[in-house]
Amino acid sequence: MQPRFPIPFTKMSGTGNDFILIDHRTPLLTGVDLAAFARGVCRRRFSVGADGLILIEPSTTADFAWQFFNADGSLAEMCGNGARCAARFAHAKGIAPAAMRFTTLAGIIEAQVTEAGARPALVKLRMTPPTALVLHQALLVDGALKTVHSINTGVPHAVHFVNDVATTPVFEWGRMLRFHEEFQPAGTNVNFVQTLGQNAIKVRTYERGVEQETMACGTGAVAAALIKALLGEASSPVTVTTSGGDQLLVHFHLTPGASPTITEVFLEGPAHFVYEGQLGKESLT
Repeated sequence: MQPRFPIPFTKMSGTGNDFILIDHRTPLLTGVDLAAFARGVCRRRFSVGADGLILIEPSTTADFAWQFFNADGSLAEMCGNGARCAARFAHAKGIAPAAMRFTTLAGIIEAQVTEAGARPALVKLRMTPPTALVLHQALLVDGALKTVHSINTGVPHAVHFVNDVATTPVFEWGRMLRFHEEFQPAGTNVNFVQTLGQNAIKVRTYERGVEQETMACGTGAVAAALIKALLGEASSPVTVTTSGGDQLLVHFHLTPGASPTITEVFLEGPAHFVYEGQLGKESLT
């Protein structure tokens, strides 16, 4: 079935991670193959182009629900930068108050939107508790053993520390780790992390579903910051500089011990409105 065109949409960016958002509380895409639709509109140069598609939908348990599709049409459990954009969109459109809750495949996410006058609004997310922590995995990548850590911060992430992210072959190594047998069958996102200071890091991320490096990854920023803290090398908050040069703050509470635990995880950063428009039928051709 074809969508009912034209379809109003909003283009947003969260520290360089860009998204197409559609208010889908009144269904516009009933019967449509949503994965194919996402692939079509997320194509760069041929359509709007984005790292992902976000559909804002009704919820009986929270202020709203979302469906999040990667650019390849796959459903994602969570996206930190996308969630911040969704929160600001919902607040600006009168869908949700400044302090809101919304449902994702990773669980209910809480968000607080703070408008900042002429500057982009800041959005602070309470993230779902991290799971599936594995430290100090020795994995064969590009013919050499590399120390890789992994954690799920809403979606799975691998973390590898390097001396200089600027000279790291992010696409090549990222693709190898993304499809590494250790992370099958679902695969993983891959973060390459450079230490900038006691509580400051720079991160480049190869994103599963986009299948290339993106300018930022919110859940990846959280994963990198938490791993650094769990290794005893950082405390809250950690400032994360993204590939695009913007900064995110990761807040958390670390309980030390033989089996350290992390709770109260928050991701804070800006969310930008870029433009609004209408999708026509030729956006999918």
